[in-house]
Amino acid sequence: MAALAAAGLRKSYGGTEVVAGLSFRVERGRCFGLLGPNGAGKTTTLRLCLGLTAPDSGDINLNGCVIPAEARKARARVGVVPQFDNLDPDFTTSENLLVFGRYFGLGDDEVRARIPELLEFAGLGSKADARIATLSGGMKRRLTLARALVNDPDIVFLDEPTTGLDPQARHLIWERLKQLKSAGKTLILTTHFMDEAERLCDSLIIIDHGREIAGGSPRDLIAEHIEPQVVEAYDEAGGDLPAFVEAHRHLAGRVETSGETAFFYCSEPRPLLARLAEAPGLRYVHRASNLEDVFIKLTGRELRD
Repeated sequence: MAALAAAGLRKSYGGTEVVAGLSFRVERGRCFGLLGPNGAGKTTTLRLCLGLTAPDSGDINLNGCVIPAEARKARARVGVVPQFDNLDPDFTTSENLLVFGRYFGLGDDEVRARIPELLEFAGLGSKADARIATLSGGMKRRLTLARALVNDPDIVFLDEPTTGLDPQARHLIWERLKQLKSAGKTLILTTHFMDEAERLCDSLIIIDHGREIAGGSPRDLIAEHIEPQVVEAYDEAGGDLPAFVEAHRHLAGRVETSGETAFFYCSEPRPLLARLAEAPGLRYVHRASNLEDVFIKLTGRELRD
């Protein structure tokens, strides 16, 4: 049985459909990504799957339980890392874990026995008695992850778990999430960091306006939707980038411009690189295509509120 299965999910608010017929399946022990721009319906979809919001229509099975009818039973074996930390500032790190364990009906002795392991996992072994106000943003985020594991869940929902963190903290959380997956946990991830999704997810769907617009493994999505090589050209010192693009767009399969940057998507970039090497005032970067290129192609470059 799948860890999570959703079929035909729909949810509207004020006449606007924010989840529009989503269907997906997450196998146990895998990391599944739910990607999309702001307002695409990601957080609403998570709330539907957790039974926190009732769908207008559709079917959800979470850890063998029908949602929302059996949501409370299902959530007993689920951990959640919310988008924003909601730690209790009146308690120490250990007390936050202890009190949270009571919500699952766990005895204090049982939780106390697990606290050293949880804090060590979060890189907070020396902070057992620290007040929340003394912790850095990265420490708070790692404590929130540890708190989500207090009930030893089968499935962990992570809503943008590394937003606002510095690279070191992000990499530490990535390492810990890989450890959880290796231990057989199922991870459900939303993120705006495409490199995070590319590193962690076995499969994912990209949604926009509540609808799925693409799905598959990161590698398969890149192969299906984007040319294998990308050359980014910048107007650095008075170079005429628009003229260069117009004269050389035939050397790429596709060209996009954003501000003072042109993106050349190529199968064979060497002729273009040779021309750029001779172009005055232009700087360029040559790289392999990635999941962010797919995301931008499918959802556009315009800002979303």
